[in-house]
Amino acid sequence: MAKSISTTEAARNLGDVLARIKHTGETFILHKNEKPVATLGPVHTLRAITFGEFWKLWRKLPPDLKFADDLDAVNKADRPPKNPWG
Repeated sequence: MAKSISTTEAARNLGDVLARIKHTGETFILHKNEKPVATLGPVHTLRAITFGEFWKLWRKLPPDLKFADDLDAVNKADRPPKNPWG
C-alpha cells in the first residue's frame, strides 16, 4: 500500500524517502494542496540477457509464414497523402 505524503514533506525528507524506496520497496503518493500529483516508488527493471541467451530464445520462435504477405500489404497500402490544396 502506498503512503501519502505532501510534496513539501517529500522535498524536506527526500534522502529518507529515497532510502525507504530503495531498501524496503515502499511507494509514495505525493500530494499538493491535498490533491495527488505524483507517485514515487521503485523502478521495476527487467533482467538483462546475453546475446547468446537472446539467440537461443529467438531460434525457438515459430516461423511467420505470412510475413512476406504482410509486408506486401503494407507496401501496397502506403500512399503519399493527397494535397488538400491541390
